[in-house]
Amino acid sequence: MPELPEVGTRVSLRYRLPAGSVPPMSDVVGHLREVGPTLLVETKAGDVVTVSTADVVSIRPLSAAPVRNRDIRNLEHAAALGWPGVEHEWLDGWLLRFGHGVTRRANSAVPLLPTPGEHLDEIANWYAARGARALLAVPDRLFRLLPDQPTDGENVVMSRQLTDGAVGASVAVTPRPDEAWLRLHPRQVPVDVLTAVVDGVVAFGTLEDAAVGRVAVTVAPDGTRWAGLSSVHVAEDARRRGLARTLCEGLLGWAFEQGATRAYVQVLADNAPATQLYASTGFGEHHRSRYVSLG
Repeated sequence: MPELPEVGTRVSLRYRLPAGSVPPMSDVVGHLREVGPTLLVETKAGDVVTVSTADVVSIRPLSAAPVRNRDIRNLEHAAALGWPGVEHEWLDGWLLRFGHGVTRRANSAVPLLPTPGEHLDEIANWYAARGARALLAVPDRLFRLLPDQPTDGENVVMSRQLTDGAVGASVAVTPRPDEAWLRLHPRQVPVDVLTAVVDGVVAFGTLEDAAVGRVAVTVAPDGTRWAGLSSVHVAEDARRRGLARTLCEGLLGWAFEQGATRAYVQVLADNAPATQLYASTGFGEHHRSRYVSLG
């Protein structure tokens, strides 16, 4: 059997079909989402092909396929609706978000329409009126930065297809974070920031009184229902037991029941353990984003 690339690799795979099939083999090109006794390959169209590892004839790693601007914009739009702060306002292609100044994601303006206007002074004034510094969230290719523009907080935005799922009995899912959830989470994020969502639903998961996380289901302009994982944390004395994986799969199972067909997560680029965790559950890099301060 050929050596298998890592999860997340884009591959060209040839495999045997059941005996008697004409033709006897088939091919698929896409990203590896799971490696084991069976392989899951997600195609560019979003279909997931399941292949028995024993039937693999050849597999060849490919360079990453380019992501279209509109795909980035659709995902970022759904993500912004899933973490909108407690106050938000549209300004000529920009979505301005304010969440008591807690977390950069809930307190930044993000360009979401194809031609966002040059309104940096107005954006700065909007945040100044709320006693906050103006911060831009700038995804790849959605807004042109100056060549020497300082940036901070680079995020890897990862995505995957949802094909099925169920909430495991061990994962408690609630519409609001309870006292146990808030006690376990290391960041003191106001509840109204955590529960805010625009035209969607949000849920909070707890596992074994040791792991917590959040998932929001929102709709992109192209109609895709996205599930966004965030605020995932495992108590230090409970790590390396697979709790984060079980928790995330439970939350994504809940999201699938709400009609989500794709999922995303935003991870700091220097957080290798988190990136590896999500890659092992079928997520692959979609694009990157970073923050720019206006003052």
